Amino acid sequence: MLKKSLAIMSISAAFFAQAQDVSVIRNTVDVYSNAPNVGSAKFNAMAGSNGALGGDANSLLTNPAGLGVAISGEISGTLSITNNKNTSTYAGSSFGYSVNKGDLGNLGAVMTFQLLSESAWKFINIGVNYSNQSIENYIETPGNSNLVYDFPDGKSSSFGRHAYDRYGYLSKTSVGVGANYNNNLYLGAGLNFFNSSIDQSDTAMFNSLSDGSSEYFSKQNTPFYEKGNGFSASLGVIGKLSPNFRLGAALETPTFWNIDRSYNFYNDPVYGDDTAVENRKLTTPLKATVSAAFIASKSFALNVDYTLGLTKPKYKVYGDAETELNDFFKENYKNLSEVKIGAEYRVKQFRLRGGYSYASSPFDALTVNRYSNNGSVDKNQSYSNLILNDRNALSVGLGYDFRSFYIDASYQNVTSNYTNPFLYGKVDSNYEAGYYSPNHLISSDAFAVSDVKNVRNNFFITVGWKF
Repeated sequence: MLKKSLAIMSISAAFFAQAQDVSVIRNTVDVYSNAPNVGSAKFNAMAGSNGALGGDANSLLTNPAGLGVAISGEISGTLSITNNKNTSTYAGSSFGYSVNKGDLGNLGAVMTFQLLSESAWKFINIGVNYSNQSIENYIETPGNSNLVYDFPDGKSSSFGRHAYDRYGYLSKTSVGVGANYNNNLYLGAGLNFFNSSIDQSDTAMFNSLSDGSSEYFSKQNTPFYEKGNGFSASLGVIGKLSPNFRLGAALETPTFWNIDRSYNFYNDPVYGDDTAVENRKLTTPLKATVSAAFIASKSFALNVDYTLGLTKPKYKVYGDAETELNDFFKENYKNLSEVKIGAEYRVKQFRLRGGYSYASSPFDALTVNRYSNNGSVDKNQSYSNLILNDRNALSVGLGYDFRSFYIDASYQNVTSNYTNPFLYGKVDSNYEAGYYSPNHLISSDAFAVSDVKNVRNNFFITVGWKF
């Protein structure tokens, strides 16, 4: 086994994505910087907006002060059924692929302790929350017969297809305490423990022009496998301005990730084709959330959350790879911005809920060299939605309260449209980042870029008990 870093040539930040494996950049933001936000069916129906409402264990996902709002104990479990579909369009053709998953999405529990004294402190409550989500994602792009590669042995092949394939999960376990002061001020703190597993590949297929046979290639340093664990802490406060209005604020520290990874490398002058292992340490952005809630009566409540990332992802530097990653995020990463709006209306024992959320694109415009549909290279093409883009989510839900027991259900529709770069893999005397098969090497100094539409349809069912 060999421990080594990616060898990356010095290039401007605007062109950095051409030197680094795109999936490393995508996973840094999409997985490690994006904590699982799968709560109960109620939480998900309201688009995860509960920062000033609180009242259950899902408060640990937004504002731990919400634990202090609870006046009774509660335990719940949530089944999640998710469908993730990517449709990738390139050179006039499209491939669509869906991933369906059923998981235990959330477990939550709150224990309330009423303080029977004349003190203004009314409750001290303890909460535990577990969130889990699949991060499986498959993007397959059709080929283009105009994109032809001529190998040094005289053989030629046309581009047949490309695929980014990711398996894995991301989970977050939180424990926290919340306090109620005079039924007007609520304070809370939480500790968050993360676990992740990523199995990622980046493959291309080329078809021989002479006999039509297919040859499969893997990007340098892929496939790779990562196992990570992380830690963060959160603080929050909720204050009542009046019986009908509340304001909340929360701060979550960066998540400090420790990531063990292994990957395949090819054509090394000493080791040839082999597997390497290494460790990376990543610090994700510090996040702040402000919230406002309007509670018209016991029948209607509305909550709005706004979350802003205050810092940028940063890797501990062990070599050139981490330096170039940090330079890229420093120059091109935009601080997270997300708005969530959720409402609940009660009709006797029925609960009707709805929500909407919007998350901004994580990157500034990026510039790359791109293959056109006729196979020529268009230089310095700028994209405002390269790799990832903004995200919209609509959700609805309903529930029924049996007094001590309750059952809730919800549906989410999450959409995003972005451009998907692949096939870049330049090889020269400074470094190797090409696509390799047992017989051939593909060196490419431009990207093919497809248009991807991502649609996620998520269903949640929660059963809970109040005591």
